[in-house]
Amino acid sequence: MTPIDRFAGFLYRALNPVYARDPLSGRGAQLYGGRFNPKGTPALYASLSPMTALREANQVGTLQPTTLVAYDADIRPVFDTRDRGSLAGFDMSPRDLASVAWRDEMMTSGESETQKFARRLIATGCAALLVPSFARGASSTDLNLVLWRWGDAAPTRLVLIDDEKRLSGTVKLMGATAGRSGLWRQPASCGERRGRDLGPV
Repeated sequence: MTPIDRFAGFLYRALNPVYARDPLSGRGAQLYGGRFNPKGTPALYASLSPMTALREANQVGTLQPTTLVAYDADIRPVFDTRDRGSLAGFDMSPRDLASVAWRDEMMTSGESETQKFARRLIATGCAALLVPSFARGASSTDLNLVLWRWGDAAPTRLVLIDDEKRLSGTVKLMGATAGRSGLWRQPASCGERRGRDLGPV
């Protein structure tokens, strides 16, 4: 395994049909917080395969009606949690990432350890986090990309694939737009890491 600092390829999300008409929104995660985003921080949780996305969206009970969407992505800089050396540099381990106690920690102290980790990465300029899926039935090859910044231009380009306009209505871009102005500068602390680009999956 060679760590990456860029993801270029397809991403997938399995959405509740109620929210499927706004597939570029990170509003839900911003309101309630997620494993890798504190409350108040927009985030979009995507998967590198359709099956991983389905597992992520249906972790409790039986499969419910789900809308599967795909994106064409080119995101950098990415922090690759498979790089244990870089992970240890933030005093984190794979076991810490997988902790099931993150919700309890968020309720008792305001932020979980994984959310604090995410906040530190965001502060260094990271746009996304490559992390294993912790959904029921996931294998070691099932990966997610958690995005904190996304827009319609490099270096954080995320484009919904909907050539046939099946998702009717106007799709609003609700993520951060740092990648759109062209003024964003990639910081050395996150972007200039050893590794290679991850091509299409």
